[in-house]
Amino acid sequence: MAARRHVLTGSPYEELAGYARAVAVGDCIYVSGTVGYDFAAGTLPETAEGQAERALDTIAWALGEARADLGDVVRVRVFVPDPDDVAAVSAVLKRRLGHARPANTTVCTPLAVPGCKVEIEVDAIRGSGIAQGGRHEPR
Repeated sequence: MAARRHVLTGSPYEELAGYARAVAVGDCIYVSGTVGYDFAAGTLPETAEGQAERALDTIAWALGEARADLGDVVRVRVFVPDPDDVAAVSAVLKRRLGHARPANTTVCTPLAVPGCKVEIEVDAIRGSGIAQGGRHEPR
């Protein structure tokens, strides 16, 4: 049986709700919903695009702590309160994750953290990724 490993960022939300930023079990890594807030600097980018970038930076860090990277992402779930922000967030996702071609669900819904314009969660499988810029061909 594979051991469970937790990745913690020190976010006050992790402590408040008792969850980990990511959980790795064997080669599978599950990253919690991540907003674009920079807890170290105490800042939140103003735009959905900037928040998506920051959220993906945090996700990339969590995956790195679990010995994986954005190329290993197989599933992404995106929550955006304002439908007008979907295109900007999608452009960030394509640039940062497009080479991995993960399965994607995008939902327009309110978020729990005030001021946040996007929340992103991912699932990854360590070692399943391809190099940045590579691509899988359809069969």
